[in-house]
Formats: sequence, structure tokens, C-alpha cells
Amino acid sequence: MREFSSADLMFIVSAVRWTLILSGIAFLGGALGGLAVALARTAQGRLRRRIAAGFIQVFQGTPLLMQLFLVYFGLAVVGLPIDPLLAAAVALTLHASAYLGEIWRGAIEAVPPGQTEAATALSLSYKDRMRHVVLPQAMRLATAPTVGFLVQLIKGTSLASIIGFTELTRAGQIINNATFKPFLVFGTVAALYFVLCWPLSLLARRMEARMRLAVTR
Repeated sequence: MREFSSADLMFIVSAVRWTLILSGIAFLGGALGGLAVALARTAQGRLRRRIAAGFIQVFQGTPLLMQLFLVYFGLAVVGLPIDPLLAAAVALTLHASAYLGEIWRGAIEAVPPGQTEAATALSLSYKDRMRHVVLPQAMRLATAPTVGFLVQLIKGTSLASIIGFTELTRAGQIINNATFKPFLVFGTVAALYFVLCWPLSLLARRMEARMRLAVTR
């Protein structure tokens, strides 16, 4: 056991970049996957809707920690050892795809039906209707809840410490094991999470307030 030093603080602070990298990878991957899920959920084909609904049920109905275990340890069991960063990125991307897909599905269905009917009357194809009419309006509706989900995703990266990935929480565990000062160490970790998430939470609230104001006008 030793004293908590400035070097320990810098080690914890430097781990923030890995939290941000993992969050960025998962969010970008989840955005692509979520868009595919949302389009499948609102498609005309029943099979695609059922597959997308099943995907959402699986990843919303199971703990993120279990998903991390299945990706990291499951692949190792079948002879495919995987890097902790890659395993965490895959699991969080699938997790984000399910939640963003449902958020964006709701936004797509919230677009007034008259918009789609007007686009159909103009003989626009399904692809053109979604690209030029429905999705631009849906993305405006979905912006605030999407930013809110990003906050949850950043906090969710802390579970990657369980599989050995050294992000912010794992860095705090390492320093705490060396100094045995849990209040100081994890208080610092919590403060750094707050600095990362609080501005995004405020942004999401302001976006929701603006959206409510625009609807009432």
C-alpha cells in the first residue's frame, strides 16, 4: 500500500481517452446498426420486421454484462481468442444497435402519415421517400433521445473493465489496489464520468425542451 500520487491521477485521467474511444466506436457502429434495425422494423416485409424485433428483444432483454461475457469468453471457448477492446466494441455496438434502432423506429413512426402519402402520390420510391422525406424529419425528433442514450453508453463502457479492458473504471481499480484509497480513487473516477456525461445530459434536456416548444407552436 502506498500514497495516492499525481502519477496515479494522471494514469486515471489518461484512461478517459480509452473510454471515449470505446464510446465512439460503439456509438458509430450502433448508429449504422440502429439505422438498419429501424428501417427493418418499419419495412413492408413481415420477415424483416420480425427479425429486427427479435434482435431488439434479445439485446434489450439481456444484461450488457452478459453480452460482454458471451462475446469475450464465448469466442475464446470456440477457439477464437479476442482482444478485450474488440470484444467490448462488438458487444457495445450490438447493444447500441438495438436501443438506437428502437429509438429511431419510434421517430420514423412519429412522422405524420400525410408526409409519406404525399411522397407516394409524387411517385417516389420507398428509398427516395425514406431518404428525402421521412428520415430527415425523423432524425430531428430522434436527436434528443439519441444524445441521452449516448450518456448511458458512456457509463456502460465501465462494464468493459470486467473483461480486462483498461478504461476509466479499470484504471481506478488498478490504482485502488495499489493505494487502497477507494473513496479518493473512485471519487475521482466518478468526477471524471460526471464531467463527460453532464454536458451531454444538459444538451439532451435542452433539445427536448426545444422540441416540446416547437410542437406547441
